[in-house]
Amino acid sequence: MRRTARRGLAIATSLTLLVTSVACSSDDEGSGSAAVPGVTDTEIVVGTHMPLTGPASAGYSKIAPATKAYFDYVNANGGVHGRKITYKVMDDGYNPANTQQVVRQLVLQDRVFAILNGLGTPTHTGVLDFLHSNRVPDLFVASGSRSWDQPDKYPGTFGFNPDYTVEGKILANHVKTTLPGRKVCFLGQDDDFGRDSLVGVEQVLGADAIVARQTYVTSNTNVAPQIGAFKAAGCEVVILATVPGFTALAVGTAARLQFQPQWLVSNVGADHPTLARQLGDAAGLLEGMVGVNYLPAQTDSTDPWIQLFTKINREHNGDTAFDGNTVYGMAVGYLFVQVLLAAGKDLTREGLLEAVARGGYQGPGLAPLRFSDSDHSGYGGGRLTRVSGGVQAYFGPAYETDEGDGPVNEYQTPPVAPPANGIPTT
Repeated sequence: MRRTARRGLAIATSLTLLVTSVACSSDDEGSGSAAVPGVTDTEIVVGTHMPLTGPASAGYSKIAPATKAYFDYVNANGGVHGRKITYKVMDDGYNPANTQQVVRQLVLQDRVFAILNGLGTPTHTGVLDFLHSNRVPDLFVASGSRSWDQPDKYPGTFGFNPDYTVEGKILANHVKTTLPGRKVCFLGQDDDFGRDSLVGVEQVLGADAIVARQTYVTSNTNVAPQIGAFKAAGCEVVILATVPGFTALAVGTAARLQFQPQWLVSNVGADHPTLARQLGDAAGLLEGMVGVNYLPAQTDSTDPWIQLFTKINREHNGDTAFDGNTVYGMAVGYLFVQVLLAAGKDLTREGLLEAVARGGYQGPGLAPLRFSDSDHSGYGGGRLTRVSGGVQAYFGPAYETDEGDGPVNEYQTPPVAPPANGIPTT
């Protein structure tokens, strides 16, 4: 009897310890009775995966340092509700297998509060289910894939970039209105990036208007077969859904094959300073290139956002070469601070996501942010750029559209000016 009683007591004690352990390890969102991962009274720890090396590192390796520089600027001015932001940046080399490894480390070992601005369509796709099952906020993904806009399936994931279909529609609208009757070709990355962009192009121009379609994979840097096929097809306009390294490869290969089409390039691969560094003495090949962007032009020294970001770059980012990737990284940082402030001092993961979904955020963007309970995509449009005299500058109006069959309309609301001290308020 005593042995049975002792056994019963041991089982009861074990169950009590198990329940206590589960309760202590839970985020317990909203109750405030348990510690929230990555949050203390003095610190908020967030993480990201970025291609600091590998085929997409050109230009993109500058994004996370720029975001961190903005956080350092905010930290130097008191932080967010008294907390300093720590940004853990992990290199995944633009390799999906590496992405899964580093994101698991950030979540399970480093116990970050959120994943912020993880970069890449093929890379981030592989961690969506993991982040969802671990209830980790997955904010402002650095990709325009429509995969991030699935509120029912992935309620914790929100995009940042205009989706690739929106970009494709805006570029195709330019072809339709200013280059009618030209033979159009399309080169896209062999994943959602390329496929979604092509959907947008075909929605505006029609599938029959594309005389040749080609894809590439980032593991193969020989694009001569694709560019050769375009030349053989007599293409006069080539639309690229490419990362910067493959934009440069396409333009350089075309020159070697004596093929000179009009290039139209997704924002993902159209940053002129990045491309010029890669092409070196052949940077003149970029003359006339048309791109699309949705953030202030890095060359516009009169823009108050560029003035702010240039100052932060000088003071907190080693005064590194300033380009569109720098602007992008700091714009992400600004938006994240806005959301943290809106989430309040009693910071929880659930409260953070609710703050994003409330929407209404404004910043340096030239197009509207579309966050709501039912829309987890990011910016909803952009403005065209052209390289002229070695300078990339905007022309024409900003546009907005959707990923469906909606029209491409002019967007006439100007961006707001930054706060006097460069830090958003509640």
